[in-house]
Amino acid sequence: MSLQPSSTGNRQIVWPSVITVISAAILIGAEVFGAAFAGGWALAILLGLEDTAAHILQAVLFALGVLVMVAFIRAAQRVEPFTRRA
Repeated sequence: MSLQPSSTGNRQIVWPSVITVISAAILIGAEVFGAAFAGGWALAILLGLEDTAAHILQAVLFALGVLVMVAFIRAAQRVEPFTRRA
């Protein structure tokens, strides 16, 4: 058996990386969610939908925005790791 240290022990948070990713996520999130709501509203008018259908369309686009943000944060974490070994 090998006596190598575990990969989860003695981790330190790399605050500059965390702050960079969170800042970018706030900026990109504002754009993604703003576009989701405005796009849902515009599509609802274009398609002649009622208010309820417009809100449902906005919710669907908002959910797609959440998926985009999750994918962004996962990709950003691979580039800018949040932790490192001590």
